[in-house]
Amino acid sequence: MTATSSRIIAFADRWPKLVALALGAVSATGFAPLNLWPLTLLAFAGWMTLVARSRKGWRALGVGWAFGVGHFTIGLNWIATAFTYQAAMPAWLGWVAVVLLSLYLAIYPALAAWGAWTVRGWGEPAIRLTTPSYTLAFAGLWTLTEWLRSWVFTGFAWNPLGAIAIGFAQPAQWIGTYGLSGLVLFVAAIYVLPYFDRRTTSETPREIPERQQLLYQLGFGAVIALFMAAVYFMPTSPSERKPKPGTIPITVVQPNVGQQDKWEGGKADANFAKLARLTAPKDDTPRLILWPEAAIPDYLETGYPAVYYDRSPAEARGRLTDLMNPNDVMLLGALKLELGRDGSVVGARNAVMTVHADGTLGARYDKAHLVPYGEYLPMRPILSAIGLSRLAPGDIDFWPGPGPHTLDLGRFGKAGLQICYEIIFSGQVVDRTHRPDFIFNPSNDAWFGSWGPPQHLAQARLRAIEEGLPVIRATPTGISAVIDADGRVLDSLPMHAAGRIDTFVPRAHAPTLFAQYGNVLPVGFALLLLAAAIAFRRRGR
Repeated sequence: MTATSSRIIAFADRWPKLVALALGAVSATGFAPLNLWPLTLLAFAGWMTLVARSRKGWRALGVGWAFGVGHFTIGLNWIATAFTYQAAMPAWLGWVAVVLLSLYLAIYPALAAWGAWTVRGWGEPAIRLTTPSYTLAFAGLWTLTEWLRSWVFTGFAWNPLGAIAIGFAQPAQWIGTYGLSGLVLFVAAIYVLPYFDRRTTSETPREIPERQQLLYQLGFGAVIALFMAAVYFMPTSPSERKPKPGTIPITVVQPNVGQQDKWEGGKADANFAKLARLTAPKDDTPRLILWPEAAIPDYLETGYPAVYYDRSPAEARGRLTDLMNPNDVMLLGALKLELGRDGSVVGARNAVMTVHADGTLGARYDKAHLVPYGEYLPMRPILSAIGLSRLAPGDIDFWPGPGPHTLDLGRFGKAGLQICYEIIFSGQVVDRTHRPDFIFNPSNDAWFGSWGPPQHLAQARLRAIEEGLPVIRATPTGISAVIDADGRVLDSLPMHAAGRIDTFVPRAHAPTLFAQYGNVLPVGFALLLLAAAIAFRRRGR
């Protein structure tokens, strides 16, 4: 061990939480838009080393929590940008929100670290870090804690670790995104942690029993076999397979209307003109027109108090049908109001509405997974009294819809709907009893700064792989995209550019294993890893 290595190790042992915080920050660079995934693997290996060298369980917990704070603060920095569009709250509050959210989310890496430390040695010194029990336990517990993060307190599943492996994410069709995250951590442990093991072990390494070494190698071989099976059971590799030609013609519109202009009344007509210019038909072929979330401020339904209408619903729908061929259908984001018994407005729905070429309204989808503090204000009486408000304009909270729903669009197939960040929730995006032909994900990523949109796109690609379904995204400022059922982006519009995509919806695959069983698979995978870790631990005593 060199003198430099000794000084680094001494510093890490003296200030483990500070080093873990820095490693967590570095680990977030593997996500889009930087995509520096080798740094993520190195950072995770360094963090796992710090956890293993902890002398007490509570120290391992603290090291895990510090790592999580750095990981989420950097990875979720785009949330601060959203506060710059809310005049009722100061912009600096955005960074306070990012840090507070990260302090909470860091609980999950902390639990994974404490659990892996416990399984590894129940308090033994870190004589040998790369034991099978430690790496298997860490992978299994990371998988479980990511799954927990997706639903506890309504869930916030943004940036699962598996997103850094989007180019090699086919195992997600069997074990889901959370299982893929466990595999990524396992790879970091197998390929990178041994280097740290040699550097940080001053004691004479304890020999691992020959039988245990054999079992460990078999476990590693099983992981490699899983990756190889992803290629073997396909006609060709995902990068070479040609997309199946689709039969549903679509026009995806991205008007490049920024958040600062979206709800400014004086710019409403100019904003609509941008949408109209990009929607005009090029020929008389019937098509499905796809507009972004909350594309227009007009209310398309009748029966609301007159004060809410800038124009009549008939006039508002007429402006849309003027852009359509006789057999076109449009899906667009719009608002629906909920009225109380006295006729007053008591709530709202963030909806996607179907508009036919004759001006009639078809089926509607209401967003089910709402954004806390964005679309509704929890504990409103208390928080509003201290000057806080939700990020979306208005004082009326949105109400959630019933959940994933499939809309039958006739000649244009069956569409699954997920509005904005609903698409990030693995296993919660499709009505499994009425499987759609594709998923439409209208979104408003104009809130999300420069890091949010590419991260959002990566997670939409993971949903396509998991479900074996194409995903179509329409956003006001980017990134709008057509994603095939293998998770490849076939066409897209960059951020801050106006444009349209005229193409066909890619064909769906047969239901994947994950599409049939959902998150039972990654949870089961995690439990198997934990069972193996405990078995190795008992053999190694």
